[in-house]
Amino acid sequence: MKIIPLASESLGVRSLATFLEIGKVGILIDPGAALGPKRYSLPPAKAELEALQKAREKIQHYSKKAQIITISHYHYDHHTPFFEGIYESSSPEKAKELYTEKILLIKHPKENINFSQRKRAWAFLKEAEKIAKKIEYADGKFFDFGDFIIEFSPAVPHGSEGSRLGFVVMVMVDDGRKRVIHASDIQLLNNASKEWIIKQMPDVLITGGPPTYLEGYRVKEAWNSGLKNLNEIIKETNAEIILDHHLIRDKRYPEFFAQLEKEPLTFARFLKKEDRPLEAYRKELHKIEKGEKAEIPFEIGW
Repeated sequence: MKIIPLASESLGVRSLATFLEIGKVGILIDPGAALGPKRYSLPPAKAELEALQKAREKIQHYSKKAQIITISHYHYDHHTPFFEGIYESSSPEKAKELYTEKILLIKHPKENINFSQRKRAWAFLKEAEKIAKKIEYADGKFFDFGDFIIEFSPAVPHGSEGSRLGFVVMVMVDDGRKRVIHASDIQLLNNASKEWIIKQMPDVLITGGPPTYLEGYRVKEAWNSGLKNLNEIIKETNAEIILDHHLIRDKRYPEFFAQLEKEPLTFARFLKKEDRPLEAYRKELHKIEKGEKAEIPFEIGW
């Protein structure tokens, strides 16, 4: 199995899009990318808009190699919707191209879902049902494709228990030699997701950390809970950890990494690239655009 990270915060956008290659079969996980419309009361910087365009192109490219697409939930940084968007990876034509004749294994659109995601799921399925080869609601299900298996977790909270953001499903792919879990938006903050991951004993865990960047959020509690849960996963499974997404919107994420039992990789580091957490440094990027001086710990250019 070959793991190819496509888009994430360490690559400049909001996403956890991943491509898995098993022989001639391609599996595209959470094919979406977006930008935060406001951060520090500022719109995305030019560098972020450029990164979004590159992410869109990369997801679109790998969709052509994929026979199977999985969707963990219906936020726009995790699936490409059928509408034109500025800060989302979307256009009706590109979405149609992405999903046509694919097997879609997706979060249930009506069960364990909040109102906002239910509306988005309805809009997505209204178009996807016209073009997909097959659509399966995947929550808690097991699929055998011969050379590999795909298993989904039951719906778990998007973050902490009782989260108003609803639920997500995690996906495990096993080709008999490597077992990979993609745990999207669990934020390492609930026991149900932690216990399911440990039970599956993955070789590789791809996940996002707690959203410690949010103003007014219980940052210390989330930081400590995320550390505790991920350290327990590391001790129990010894999995290789690829940690990205929400946590990388916080400039202090290297401090979080340093407190883990095992050094994780970001998507960028997995690809042997420099982390470029553009959103975390949006204020500095806007200053640089104006010709002012500002320090950032990475190169702006690609």
